[in-house]
Amino acid sequence: MHRADIDRIVAEVGELVATKYVFAELGEQIAARLAAAAEAGRYAAVADEAALAELVTVDLQRGNDDGHLRLIHHDEPIPEDGDDHAVAEALYERRVQRTMSGIGRIERLDGNVGLLEISPALFGVHLVGDEITAAMQILRYTDALILDLRGCTGSDPGSVAYFLTYLLPPETHLNDVYDRGTDSTIQFWTLPHVPGPHYGTTRPVSVLTSHQTFSGGEELAYDLRHTGRATLVGETTAGGAHPRIGVRLGPHLEASIPTCRAINPITGTDWEGTGVVPHVATPAADALAVAHERIVADLAAGTQAG
Repeated sequence: MHRADIDRIVAEVGELVATKYVFAELGEQIAARLAAAAEAGRYAAVADEAALAELVTVDLQRGNDDGHLRLIHHDEPIPEDGDDHAVAEALYERRVQRTMSGIGRIERLDGNVGLLEISPALFGVHLVGDEITAAMQILRYTDALILDLRGCTGSDPGSVAYFLTYLLPPETHLNDVYDRGTDSTIQFWTLPHVPGPHYGTTRPVSVLTSHQTFSGGEELAYDLRHTGRATLVGETTAGGAHPRIGVRLGPHLEASIPTCRAINPITGTDWEGTGVVPHVATPAADALAVAHERIVADLAAGTQAG
């Protein structure tokens, strides 16, 4: 890469962080650190954009470990039509189309226990609402549900609210999101109703987690944990709670900038940096077997898993 291109990209990332990162003072500090690193020649020897993205991401996350704060290299070209929101939506829709809308697996296990795997993400309800409804329709006659989030690395608060409406009472307050750009807070609640049958609020639910469970996948687990609706089985999750925007910086480069933070109405905080801690700690590879055994035993005993 040419030094001028490197300096331009790093400067643009720094400007975005300084002006849009959810924590303004920290954003200015990070931007200053990037500028100093560029001036010292830290990025001068990178061979290509992928290497630059990796190195800049290390520096963006140094000292804050914000997994959403990244410079991302995409192998496929990023659409250049429209504004940043349109670019992000195009990339998002591409993932939906190539991952079966995030419905990784639906199965009926022994003991009439339903299994729903969401991977790689619970995508926006405007794109996959019909698929979520269809999945819950298939599972409606099971006696208990295992929700596998071990490979779920994203979602948005609206789709979380839509999905959780099938498991929680209507109009349950789930989450608030503060947006630095507008200096405003949006509340998210389960809906008054959803299409198809409600799964109910008493059938046992277990959630499988891993160290890879991230972002909106973590919100699903966090909300179910703190409403007392589910038992979490597996590993502490990755710890990324800050909604982000994506800004195209070139044909293959996207700056990922967290502009918001979550505030849970029960805990008053979120899972950023700490992750979501399971009730039953076990390696992710064993979580399904452990959760299934517990649920079947509890069903046989006539009690709810937990």
